[in-house]
Amino acid sequence: MDIFAVRLREQRLEKGLKQKQLAEAVGTTDDSIYSWEKGRSQPSVEQIRLLCRCLNISADYLIGLED
Repeated sequence: MDIFAVRLREQRLEKGLKQKQLAEAVGTTDDSIYSWEKGRSQPSVEQIRLLCRCLNISADYLIGLED
């Protein structure tokens, strides 16, 4: 599994959010969140920006450029 998928799931759970809640916050579906967390698909750049804002993390961290 890719680092993005792992970190997205870890951060969502750490923040106490359900997939549906995160999906609503970034304007997508819970099916999309599920697919991203399973590494089946990737979000757009705009969706990554919204994920980072919602989860209060950097894009570099989310995509594995920094620890």
